[in-house]
Amino acid sequence: MAKATNMHDDIMEVLLGEETIKKRVSELGRQISRDYDGKDLILVCILKGAVVFFSDLCRAIDCYAEMDFMSISSYGNSSKTSGIVRISKDMDISITGRHVLIVEDIMDSGLTLNHLTTLLKAREPASLKVVCLLDKPERRECDIVPDYVGFVIPNRFVVGYGLDCEGRYRNLPYVGVMKPEVYNG
Repeated sequence: MAKATNMHDDIMEVLLGEETIKKRVSELGRQISRDYDGKDLILVCILKGAVVFFSDLCRAIDCYAEMDFMSISSYGNSSKTSGIVRISKDMDISITGRHVLIVEDIMDSGLTLNHLTTLLKAREPASLKVVCLLDKPERRECDIVPDYVGFVIPNRFVVGYGLDCEGRYRNLPYVGVMKPEVYNG
């Protein structure tokens, strides 16, 4: 990875600016609030990538909701997931009979999230839905569609607003396309 003195210098293009993201997260929060009003809602943050989106989304939701966290990883090489999920941090709350909304940063192949939803359905929630900030439908390798989507984006390597490259760039306030020479060389 390049040793730039300013991480913004590693970004080729800002795909989604800070204000654009803020506006869309607010809209998602209002929609989720309407859809889950009066329901027993649990918001489940998929760590680490979704934490920034999760924090902003939670504050945009004005119905009662509990929060929980999961940390998962999928087996496979760094460029392609196998979709087989290993849970390294499971939820602390029982979801049986409750309405669960998984909060994810990005859905691309869908393999990992498809496996995770299968695992969570076995816990018998009242409902199980997914909200993702970013959706790359052209990368989908299985039949899963998020219930709520912030933005549909092209198949480009993006970082920022929680998304990382080798653990870095999560703290960018926008979603940007990385310069290829930074992550390839």
